[in-house]
Amino acid sequence: MRAERRGTSIARFHVPHWEYQLRLVQPIAIVNSLPMLFRAVALTVAIVAMPSMASADARSESKSQVEFGIKVAQNGLWKEATYRWEKAVQLDPTYAEAWNNLAVGYEHDGRFEDADAAYQKALKLDPKNLAIRTNYDLFKEIHDRTKRRRDR
Repeated sequence: MRAERRGTSIARFHVPHWEYQLRLVQPIAIVNSLPMLFRAVALTVAIVAMPSMASADARSESKSQVEFGIKVAQNGLWKEATYRWEKAVQLDPTYAEAWNNLAVGYEHDGRFEDADAAYQKALKLDPKNLAIRTNYDLFKEIHDRTKRRRDR
């Protein structure tokens, strides 16, 4: 059995009730493909640019968390500062300065293993950063000296 709708370009054929097939009755002509091409290019550009825009937003938000963490640390609120720096690395795990500040916060709180891991992550992300390298070297020197004293 065949059922057709008048004025449409698609006809439906009756097949077993669990399966339908569609068939084009008349060919479709594209009058002007240029606007379609522009739309496809614009969509492709938007899809490609979206992750970089999202990462730029994440970096910006992460920077504001780092800056706020610095301000509260300067006022002696180290737990709040550490929380902000943890949030910063969650927002942008590739932000080496945030990892460095988080390591400083962990170091201040006595969480030396966490501090070491955070410094390692910061150095992995930005091995040429002299401030991170200096902080890590000082941390290792003090931490190792303290550890040797405890082991005596």
